[in-house]
Amino acid sequence: MRRLSGVLLAGALLMMPALSQNAFAQATPPPKTTYTGDMIILAYAINADKVGDYEKVVATLKDALMKSQKPEAKQQLAGWKIIKNSMPQPDGSIVYVHVVTVVKDADYSITNIVYDVVTDPMERTNFYNLYKGALKGALFAIQGPMVSDFAK
Repeated sequence: MRRLSGVLLAGALLMMPALSQNAFAQATPPPKTTYTGDMIILAYAINADKVGDYEKVVATLKDALMKSQKPEAKQQLAGWKIIKNSMPQPDGSIVYVHVVTVVKDADYSITNIVYDVVTDPMERTNFYNLYKGALKGALFAIQGPMVSDFAK
């Protein structure tokens, strides 16, 4: 009886990490990033020495949107523009501004979009590290309804 309870206890201890909240969190997909307005303007500060890395992130994002099987991806691709500020910030960082015509209910999480197409775990890790290393921080997000469209 002692031996059986010892085996059960050891088995339970071995299974605890697999059943921990962290293991469940890793199995759950990251939340979607959606926007409610007609347009959104997002600004990100990029580390000065990582501008090339961020431009690789942007190229990977564009490639993922082009390869995506999701019907909204082509609309996202057509409505997503990125501007690079020609002047560095006082701290040397470079600001990239994303101007996006919003596709209702589409996921705008850059990692989610890329991970939808890039399935290799090592490539995902490399992409994440490239993105994380380049990004100094988000500066602002402005979203809302279109008030006036001078082209119309």
